Amino acid sequence: MSFRATRLSAPRRSWLGSSLSAVLGPLVGAGILAGCGRDAAPPPAAARWFENITARSGLQFIHDAGPAGKHLVPEQIGSGGALFDYDNDGRLDVYLVQNGGPDSKSVNRLFHQELDGRFQDVSAGSGLDVAGFGMGVAVGDVNNDGWPDVLVTEYRAVRLFLNQGGRRFTEVTAGSGLDNPRWATAAAFLDYDRDGWLDLVVANYLDYDPALSCPDARGVPDFCGPHGFPGLVAKLFHNLGARKNAGTAAAGGSPWFEDVTISSGLAAASGRGLGVLCADFNGDRWPDIFIADDSQPNRLFLNRQDGRFTEEAALRGVALNAMGQTAANMGVAIGDVDGDGLFDLFVTHLAEESHALWRQGPRGLFQDRQAGAGLSAQGWRGTGFGALFGDFDHDGSPDLAFVNGRVKRGTETAPLVPGTSPFWAAYAQRNQIFANDGSGKFRDVSEFNPDFCGQAAVGRGLASGDLDNDGALDLLVTSAGGPAQLFRNVAPRRGHWLVIRALLPAQGGRDACGAEIIVQAGGRRWWRLAHPSFSYLSSNDPRVHFGLGPVATVDSIQVLWPDGSTENFPGGPADRALVLRQGTGTISEPIPRPATADTGQKEKR
Repeated sequence: MSFRATRLSAPRRSWLGSSLSAVLGPLVGAGILAGCGRDAAPPPAAARWFENITARSGLQFIHDAGPAGKHLVPEQIGSGGALFDYDNDGRLDVYLVQNGGPDSKSVNRLFHQELDGRFQDVSAGSGLDVAGFGMGVAVGDVNNDGWPDVLVTEYRAVRLFLNQGGRRFTEVTAGSGLDNPRWATAAAFLDYDRDGWLDLVVANYLDYDPALSCPDARGVPDFCGPHGFPGLVAKLFHNLGARKNAGTAAAGGSPWFEDVTISSGLAAASGRGLGVLCADFNGDRWPDIFIADDSQPNRLFLNRQDGRFTEEAALRGVALNAMGQTAANMGVAIGDVDGDGLFDLFVTHLAEESHALWRQGPRGLFQDRQAGAGLSAQGWRGTGFGALFGDFDHDGSPDLAFVNGRVKRGTETAPLVPGTSPFWAAYAQRNQIFANDGSGKFRDVSEFNPDFCGQAAVGRGLASGDLDNDGALDLLVTSAGGPAQLFRNVAPRRGHWLVIRALLPAQGGRDACGAEIIVQAGGRRWWRLAHPSFSYLSSNDPRVHFGLGPVATVDSIQVLWPDGSTENFPGGPADRALVLRQGTGTISEPIPRPATADTGQKEKR
């Protein structure tokens, strides 16, 4: 049995990999560059992690939210972006969504990463340069030809673009069976019936009436909140396979989807969906669907393995927060924050609310433990949207980052991110980062990260990925009415790491969306989910990233493939990127996991 391992070369000596230690070292040591408003040097765990590289990266993008002053709610909800390698050259590219409307000159933009790490605008002629009321992006290979395809969600539409061999994209929505004339927000691909073809779930927000106005207490027009607008049903589309010629399924053809929203059971519960996450919540190795609902109980649809789902958010503990109340659920992050082998959920809320951290345990049951995790001790409070867990300093434990931006007019004393529209200044807020101490307890280190947290914007999308292939997670941020920004990971004293890409040769070599990967090393286990759709309206690097701390050698790697099978792969030295292909490992039983909770309901098959 074999697998392909690709060792990374030394970081490219370009602008993206240039060292700042000569400049910053003396300043930090002297206590001059300590962060936002601090005079003392930061403690080791709170050192500067990110550098803003937007200006020199070539990424020039200003989000068009629509004509300022109309206060239409879709203007403030979008838009997101994607980090993905559309031409399979080994470097992540960037796709960014506009919200100016179908008649706007502001089109979605595609940026290709060049050999020197800079980004070139290749939008014109790409097929992705479309205009609309754009919300989010989902990336997945829907026709099993080995090339990632793109789904864009919009106010009153979804649009599917087929990748033509990494050269350009062709819109195939009209002939695909995808019909969603609602307000589509987050979306995710998943193989819910494990037939080898990626299906699609689309979260819809609310039944919006643009004629309704919502002045503030002074009678000044402002954006309406979600209250008063009915929620909508999330849509589930079953992929019947790519079709070539006379309706025969074949890789590389045009995909055809069937709307199974009613028959699957998703139509049984509606909500104001803003975030979506697909993962195995109850340990039966079938993907479930979690939807974060604005000012309503969240929904968790458990896969019954027969094409149907049962809504069990309340039963599993993720419907309401620790106070038993609804909240403005928006962005969703997934990660094993305490290293117990069970994933946990973080969901962002309004500034006047508390963000939720649902810790899992026993398997399949969750409890909001944000207060005990130290997340209540914040340097400032913001209305969070995009969120993600990532081991930014490679100490072996996932840290937390999220972006902020108001939904109601307010004031912010921090300077604005350059390029932010004056209209949106009243909604701008600073981002935040929290360091994990290794036990699932977090400490706010935002003040020591001035590039990421020192300026205010109307933060919406947040995506992570290894842009320069140096083994560390970098960040892409989008904002309403402002610029997209790139942040390179410059965390000092980083530990060891591993980056893994899991592929499915039988499905055209596409990414194994939904695979779980477990690394064993140094007497510990690390768990990751290979799925790009999390955070808020964004698609992330499909590769999974592990920070290993002082561990320099990996003992073994286990992959729980989307079809339910399990394979073991040999370990080896850390600090490299691996490509694992299904069928090239050793078939095995899954590593014992914590016991599944007895909810009093029998699994229906």
